[in-house]
Amino acid sequence: MSSRRLRVAVIGGGIGGLCLAQGLRRAGVNVTVYERDLTADSRLQGFRLNIEPTGSVALHACLPPALWEVLVATAGDAGAGIGFLDERMRPLIRIGQDDRDPLGPATGRERDPLDPTSGEHAVSRVTLRKLLLAGLDEVVRFGKEFTGFARADDGTVTATFADGTTATADVLVAADGANSRVWAQLHPAAGRTTLPATAVAGKLFLTEEHRRWLPEQLLTGKNVFWPRRDFLFTAIFRRREDPAAITARLGDRVRELGLDPEQLLADAHDDDYVLWAFIAHRDSLPADFVARAQADPAAVREMLARRTAGWHPDLRRLLTGSTLDTLYQTEFSAAEPLRPWETGNVTGLGDAVHHMPPVGGLGGNTALRDAHRLCAALTAADRGEEPLAQALHAYEADMLRYGFETVREVVRNTDGAIVRNPLQRSAARWFFRACGAVPPLGRAVFGGGLRL
Repeated sequence: MSSRRLRVAVIGGGIGGLCLAQGLRRAGVNVTVYERDLTADSRLQGFRLNIEPTGSVALHACLPPALWEVLVATAGDAGAGIGFLDERMRPLIRIGQDDRDPLGPATGRERDPLDPTSGEHAVSRVTLRKLLLAGLDEVVRFGKEFTGFARADDGTVTATFADGTTATADVLVAADGANSRVWAQLHPAAGRTTLPATAVAGKLFLTEEHRRWLPEQLLTGKNVFWPRRDFLFTAIFRRREDPAAITARLGDRVRELGLDPEQLLADAHDDDYVLWAFIAHRDSLPADFVARAQADPAAVREMLARRTAGWHPDLRRLLTGSTLDTLYQTEFSAAEPLRPWETGNVTGLGDAVHHMPPVGGLGGNTALRDAHRLCAALTAADRGEEPLAQALHAYEADMLRYGFETVREVVRNTDGAIVRNPLQRSAARWFFRACGAVPPLGRAVFGGGLRL
């Protein structure tokens, strides 16, 4: 085995690339991140991300312990389980709502949010990005737009950037998202499937006025609404602690990392809100809807008002009362499976490899899982515990398996959400209701949990 220490170049500073960088830095591996954004605060926006135990384990392993505790403190409780309801807010089934629920975990004890194996967190993307960047001033290079890579006979790989600079490393990691330039060069035949779904998401901020009329069901966790057409998901984002309380409790530990806790949490405040995501089959919408939605957010609200006629008034008020500048429209696509390839010194993680629709935050959690697994592989190779090619091959085989299993799961969930056949939709509602009414049936079907 070579005694030379590894140099790792990560292209892309999203949550997967930054989680990998934090883990490698913590392990003493030489890593540099090249991000096309010009500054660290170029992307201080976005919706909550539901971090599941898979993502919690990765973040716990890669972040310094103090930053992990700050992340948990700034996050919100995602709520136990998930409720299924119809468009009139009549319950169909509740899964894992609390320990009294016959379909719930029945653990007999409260979950410890600091336990990564059971912790689930509603995380602000703004805060998550700030924490993942914390302490990486000498690691992340901003304003670096990747243009291509070239391999050399000595086993190194050199990345080139639009500003004319280059960077040479032993391993190049594609972490540059769904339109990855690294992955396109490595696998030019990699395909993508466009799904016939259109989504609109928004936020209703938890002002005192809104709190007075919002039903408890929308304030206590995640919900799936299964109307006779279309689909609605809601979730709550409400911080566990405010920045001042976190600074008072964890400030000294953050300072031991050479960080300023006040600066770390400055501008990281994200007002509490209810997140909602409305999904419809593209062919059931007006042909010009996407163009109109992108040009005029008010048109989105008008469509939602017409589309939800007959829904519970509180659901309609949630959708049509959300602030216009929070509305976000998107189309769905998914990466097509890849055949295994001969492992080299260029690899990838997250959406660069297994892009999937943003349903349930599974893409983000899978990217964090990738980062954790790849960090372990590169650390083992750096320490001489395993040959680099062998470590990367094992990572890629595992990542391809679970990554595309997750893609298939998300695509199935999306297809189910937008099915237009009235009989199929009625059958699904009946089935959920039956599972809720007959606990043994519900336990048999949903005993392993459901992710949405």
